[in-house]
Amino acid sequence: MIGHIAIVTGAGQGFGLALTEALARRGTRVLATGRDAGRLRAATAGLPGVVAVPGDVTDPAHRAELVATADGLGGLDLLVHNAGELGPSPLPPLHRYPPDALRAVLETTVLAPLALTQLALPLLRAAAAPAVVTLSSDAAVEAYPGWGGYGAAKAALDHLAAVLGAEEPGVRVWAFDPGDMRTAMHQRAFPGEDISDRPEPHTVVPALLRLLDERPASGRVRAGDLAVGAGR
Repeated sequence: MIGHIAIVTGAGQGFGLALTEALARRGTRVLATGRDAGRLRAATAGLPGVVAVPGDVTDPAHRAELVATADGLGGLDLLVHNAGELGPSPLPPLHRYPPDALRAVLETTVLAPLALTQLALPLLRAAAAPAVVTLSSDAAVEAYPGWGGYGAAKAALDHLAAVLGAEEPGVRVWAFDPGDMRTAMHQRAFPGEDISDRPEPHTVVPALLRLLDERPASGRVRAGDLAVGAGR
């Protein structure tokens, strides 16, 4: 069952926006957040039940604002950690990966989701059917040259999700791997290349909606295994 109140990070574009639109159509009250306030407000304007709360998830004050806003609306059923950081573009090999750049990737991709989850857990524990979704990547489990920084961050996020699922049996926790998508971040990973063969984010959203509807045990799941119409 999809929650009545959700927080979606990185909701100003790409998969986060597509998911926000889909949840809104289903009647979920969505707190949509993103760094670019103008883009976020323009993208979510007119979406029923969507509240734009612009800000950076690495900012403790913004995380507190998100949770306080959800609490004021009546609670929280679904927390989606979609915001992430690619790192340098073009993607550098590890032998010359700037440590400061990796710190920034880890801050956005690992530390901020953990800190936001910690704040949100009291509300989630009080919900009837709470869920936390972290956005994963095949770079978390495969060794692709150039993807060491981003992949390491996603691998760490996967493990946090796995442990959280073990520690919080009343909360479903899924690391959701959407596969390649035609997004601005993916284009930055392949500067100058044509990525038009990648699927649009909105085509992947139904797989996540199916995950939310069916509520399997916590764990890592791939969108391809949840595609609507796919065999079980």
